[in-house]
Amino acid sequence: MDELECVLSVLLAIIIAHLVGAKNISWAAFSGYMVMRGHVADSLLRGVLRVLGTALGAGLALLVVPVVQDAWPLSSLAAAVFGGVTLYGALTGRRAYAWLFIGLTFEMILLDKLEHPSHATTAFVTTRLMEIASGTAACIIVSTLSAVTARRRWPGIRAPSSQRIGWHPHALRHAAQAAVALAFLPLLGALFGIRELAQGAVSIMAVMLVPVSSMGASGLVAVSRKVMQRVAGCLAGAALAAMVLLVAHGNPGVLIPATAIGVLVGRHIENGGHSFVYVGTQFTLAILVTLVPDSYAEAAILPALDRLYGILVGMALIEPVLVAWHVIGPPPPR
Repeated sequence: MDELECVLSVLLAIIIAHLVGAKNISWAAFSGYMVMRGHVADSLLRGVLRVLGTALGAGLALLVVPVVQDAWPLSSLAAAVFGGVTLYGALTGRRAYAWLFIGLTFEMILLDKLEHPSHATTAFVTTRLMEIASGTAACIIVSTLSAVTARRRWPGIRAPSSQRIGWHPHALRHAAQAAVALAFLPLLGALFGIRELAQGAVSIMAVMLVPVSSMGASGLVAVSRKVMQRVAGCLAGAALAAMVLLVAHGNPGVLIPATAIGVLVGRHIENGGHSFVYVGTQFTLAILVTLVPDSYAEAAILPALDRLYGILVGMALIEPVLVAWHVIGPPPPR
């Protein structure tokens, strides 16, 4: 039931995103996937936190990005500060999902603006809000309909309530490591013109979001495991999606069913109860980034490759930072 709900949520998110004029349709589709949970109450809470975090992050971006956009040192400082603070909140706060999306949204708008300086910041903010709202609305609609129909026979299980951790020195060190990696992204964009670095920021914050209990004296092992799973899932999903693109030649009649099958497979991997469930999430991400174009009339592989490249750049950047901090950084606080 969970896997079918995810497929329907993703397909409905694509439709809604096109209807409201969102730009990055794959991000709306991924929102429809990530918000979905087995119980409608959990989906609703997750959706509210995602929308609230996005709105707060967008508001901060409107205030800060115009001030820092013309100088990459200021942009790097802003990326580090806002990314580090919000990641710490996500690691230790009760509403971790909202904290995460405050940071993700700010980073995405900042890096998109640096890549497209002639575009208005308000346009980025508007489309980000439309993408998140489209995916979240689709998920809530599907989850609610399922709750009053199929889930009455096969009810979902409520997720345990999250607890606030509060002050934690290991979490602070962990957030500082992410801040260092995020600070390099504006510099890479300025020096090498790498596109879609916003996806790199998303990757850094996503892989650094690990349970505080698994960090120990160093988060290197826990994050490295997550990085490997993210790389494996992305490459597997991208390879399959690339073959579909070659066969489809932009035909929605092929791309849409292949998207549904990819989502089904990715969620099935997530639900496997093994140690590499994160591979399923990243498999689905690669499928959606590649097979859900911003316009089916102009479906092309190049934008998908740029987004996947940005994801891989973020993962390639965080690992050296972790290793260097582990080897030469300050000793972990006791």
